[in-house]
Amino acid sequence: MDTKQVGEKLVSLCQKGRNLEAIESLYSPDIVSVEAMGSPEMPAEMRGIDKIRGKNKWWMENNDVHSSKVDGPFPHNDRFAVKFSYEITPKTGPMKGKRVGMDEVGIYTVKNGKIVREEFFYSM
Repeated sequence: MDTKQVGEKLVSLCQKGRNLEAIESLYSPDIVSVEAMGSPEMPAEMRGIDKIRGKNKWWMENNDVHSSKVDGPFPHNDRFAVKFSYEITPKTGPMKGKRVGMDEVGIYTVKNGKIVREEFFYSM
């Protein structure tokens, strides 16, 4: 798959709530994931598909997701961007129990038909 096709597949799976399937089918085993912020439970940078699976599982276990919207992809050479919008209620932390809106942009780098890097930009 080329970069645009990988992006289209990621967006399609995420729109259906099949994020783990996207990780399994589209991510390189050596994926690098970089968040805008880290915490003791979730460092800002993680490496390897097992860590990314764990990050996805942690996020789903620690947030009630009321709605999500996924827009894109917006391809450019070996990268593409995706915009995510969520309505969530965190189960832990300072926002525990408070319904909040969250917007983020993910920038994905593709090599040999697999996502090798993802970076997330957001403001909390």
